[in-house]
Amino acid sequence: MNQWSADFIEQSPLLAVLRTAARQLAGDDWPALSRLQEIITRAGIGTASGLPLRLVSPVAGAGASYEQRLYARGELEFRERNWHDLFNVLVWLTFPRAKAALNARHHAALPAGKAGGRGPVRDALTLFDESGVIVLSSDIGLLTMIREFRWKPLFRERRDAVITGMEFLPFGHALCEKALAPYKGITGRALLFGADRDFLALAPAERLTQIDRRLALLIADPQSLRHTHELAPLPVLGVPGWCADNERPDYYDDLDHFRPGRMGRGSSTVADGNAMLREIR
Repeated sequence: MNQWSADFIEQSPLLAVLRTAARQLAGDDWPALSRLQEIITRAGIGTASGLPLRLVSPVAGAGASYEQRLYARGELEFRERNWHDLFNVLVWLTFPRAKAALNARHHAALPAGKAGGRGPVRDALTLFDESGVIVLSSDIGLLTMIREFRWKPLFRERRDAVITGMEFLPFGHALCEKALAPYKGITGRALLFGADRDFLALAPAERLTQIDRRLALLIADPQSLRHTHELAPLPVLGVPGWCADNERPDYYDDLDHFRPGRMGRGSSTVADGNAMLREIR
């Protein structure tokens, strides 16, 4: 898809979480850097280091890594007419605190005196930043079924409970970009949160604000996201409503996509956020 359209995001069930941000760009051809900067500035979005967020064109040999430029200068690299970078900005507009917290963790994890360097913490942060999904439910049993890779029992046999009792919010901008041309093998990496019914009943805008705050606290905690195993694999097009084909009962029989995985090995973590979500309402 080569042409920007806010209508596409409006109509895509997978991208519903970005609709409020995208509506500010309705009518634009391709949202220009200057237009996006105006919206970012008006929203008062900044980095964890206290700097206002500024969109800048990538510069070869800038003397600092992407994460360093963002943290130390407030400079977010942005390529015009590029879906990947546009989705990144839309996620910043939707989850500003969490995105700032991710950058701060990245910066803190950089080896001293070096622009690059990886490690399990930065791998986990990058995986969530690119492919993350936030999953909430008041039913911990449903969240556990994701952790245990029980896809057909969850998405088919308990479909009504998933539709009424779970919320799936894409966070990763690379994952959002894949919605432009979805394919069955799309896999998100989920953080799983328990949330009481009162929290889930909040008005959408207030709930999203509180989710952003809770997520930022989790990301900022040095005891969290220390390894990619803390992120539960999620076959994205299995989520009810995100793909018309998954209405068919046999859709979840494709074990190449809905793999049984590592049941019983504790490869991912359910973050029981009941108390914490109540505290931040």
